[in-house]
Amino acid sequence: MSELKVPTMAEMMASGQQPDVLFWVGCAGSFDDRAKKITRAFVKILNKAGINFAVLGTEESCTGDPAKRAGNEFLFQMQAMGNIQILNAYEIKKIVTTCPHCFNTLKNEYPELGGDYEVKHHSQFLQELINDGKLTVEGGSFKGKKITFHDPCYLGRANDVYEAPRILIEKLDAELVEMKRCKSKGLCCGAGGAQMFKEAEKGDKEINVERTEEAMETKPDIIATGCPFCMTMMTDGVKIKEKETEVKVYDLAEMIAEANDL
Repeated sequence: MSELKVPTMAEMMASGQQPDVLFWVGCAGSFDDRAKKITRAFVKILNKAGINFAVLGTEESCTGDPAKRAGNEFLFQMQAMGNIQILNAYEIKKIVTTCPHCFNTLKNEYPELGGDYEVKHHSQFLQELINDGKLTVEGGSFKGKKITFHDPCYLGRANDVYEAPRILIEKLDAELVEMKRCKSKGLCCGAGGAQMFKEAEKGDKEINVERTEEAMETKPDIIATGCPFCMTMMTDGVKIKEKETEVKVYDLAEMIAEANDL
């Protein structure tokens, strides 16, 4: 990120500034090579739109979501309390994140531990930027492409965010084609609930292959998603089906950034 403008909260505080929004990068966005591309794309959009933002940098720790989903409430609360202390010390009011797991945890589970913030998923934030005229989107290379959107569980069913991602896809002048199981009936890619970090139980088929097959039935050019975990599972599914040359998997931020030549 060295060539991109990414101020940290510590740097901002040292110069007596306060950002309008904190970008919560998350573990995947920080360490997973594929998810880092999503982080970079979103930062480029924030800079292009002139958003006054900052990141925590090395002060950011895991939200504790995987620990909680795996049943370790004690570890979750330890991680959460550490983060809340830092966020509250910086007087953070508004947070945006590219990960629905971070989004859900910060929004719904931190308040009872003393961490009350306005939390947005990046699909909602990008829609707001477009609505406010701070970001314009032309179709570019996505014009006329068939795109199917896979609803991340913690964005869709857990938080009822269905429209923002679809509005972004339609802004790209693309053809949105829905899977049979979508929105509130969407099928999990298999990574939710801490399943990302363990081997699948024995069965007839991997769930991400099942979901990829459903996506393939729409004959898409692109499978879009808004979650780094879903990105991993759907990308693996496309590889197993040996369709990497025909079908690409993109995050919403990557498509908006590419359409703007960022």
